[in-house]
Amino acid sequence: MKRVLIPLIDGFEEIEAIACIDILRRAGIDVITAGIGKKTATGSHQITVSTDTTLDEASSQTHNLILLPGGPGTGALGEVPTLQGLLKRQAAADRPIAAICAAPTILAKHGLLEGKRATCFPAVEAQMAGAELSHYPVVIDGQIITSRGAGTAIPFALAVVEHLLGREKSQALAREIVYQ
Repeated sequence: MKRVLIPLIDGFEEIEAIACIDILRRAGIDVITAGIGKKTATGSHQITVSTDTTLDEASSQTHNLILLPGGPGTGALGEVPTLQGLLKRQAAADRPIAAICAAPTILAKHGLLEGKRATCFPAVEAQMAGAELSHYPVVIDGQIITSRGAGTAIPFALAVVEHLLGREKSQALAREIVYQ
């Protein structure tokens, strides 16, 4: 079974996180949500969720993909040393990383988008140093999957499913949830 790590920090964007968690779990992917220093996180719209574990506890495991939701907490998430180490290990092992909204700026800040096509929330485009910016809803370049924001959460999650489990599984799931 494929395993995806989704770190959640206070200020995460609820639609981006919960839509991805839901769709990936529907696809049969083992989604591990990880709080930063605690087993809860409160989103940017004051929705508090319980996480499966903490990021420190999850950091000893290997994950098939790391998915970063955006939101006002993105800047703080990018400063978490444990996450920085996980992202570097993930990239060095050529395992996929997905980021939506403002979260691609974390990848840019750590040099993981250098020379790659990527997209992000329009207001943070100036923070995407090294990336070749696109305005498509979802952009895949090698093992990097990026997306623009809350309104693109479903196609983003389906792209992650396709990347991990194949096009047929992603399309079947899209039909199941009556997406387009």
